[in-house]
Amino acid sequence: MKGLPDSYALGCLGMPGMTAFFGLTEILKPQQGETLVVSAAAGAVGSIVGQIGKIKGCNVVGFAGSADKLKWLKDDLGFDQAFNYKSANLEDIFKTHVPKGIDCYFDNVGGEFTYHVVENMNEYGRIAQCGNISSYNYVGVPGELIMEPFNYKVFRFKNISLLGYNIGRWSNSPIYFEAMKQVRDWILEGKIKTQETVTEGFEKMPQAFIELLEGKNTGKQIIKA
Repeated sequence: MKGLPDSYALGCLGMPGMTAFFGLTEILKPQQGETLVVSAAAGAVGSIVGQIGKIKGCNVVGFAGSADKLKWLKDDLGFDQAFNYKSANLEDIFKTHVPKGIDCYFDNVGGEFTYHVVENMNEYGRIAQCGNISSYNYVGVPGELIMEPFNYKVFRFKNISLLGYNIGRWSNSPIYFEAMKQVRDWILEGKIKTQETVTEGFEKMPQAFIELLEGKNTGKQIIKA
């Protein structure tokens, strides 16, 4: 850890950080100058994705749910642009602020948001499907299908690729520990910054988890017993 806080092993140097690292470098494989869109960009995973994207030379566009989070993304983490998904007209934003189209999309949310991203992707665009927060709290009739908007025609004609994954794919590989060392070094070099939302008291874990799903955390949610 080289003097970094032990809690980082649960966040930027643990599962969230490694999910970000491998999803970006092994699935999206961004090239310098490409545009990367990150949903849930102020979370434990998305915030690391965007910063590694900047290290790789991408134009990084993040979406989060509050003014404070947007300020953090732009002023502290170096995102090129950041927008509030709650109030944004996505079609207008992508046409106005991302006129050259989207090359890479790190998807933490799924649903309607992802539909609009896909509509504005470039040919041979790549999507790393990491999460679907938009439907985590969905309560439907037992046996009912969750209907997600999906434009198959755009995928075919633009040759867009989408790959779902979880970190278990790399967890037993030697490159997992090399990735941890790389992210650690970027933190020590000041190229990656991290933030934790700390809740005091083990008994408050359920409430902290609820607030996590409500998007009230910035960075990694930590419980301090």
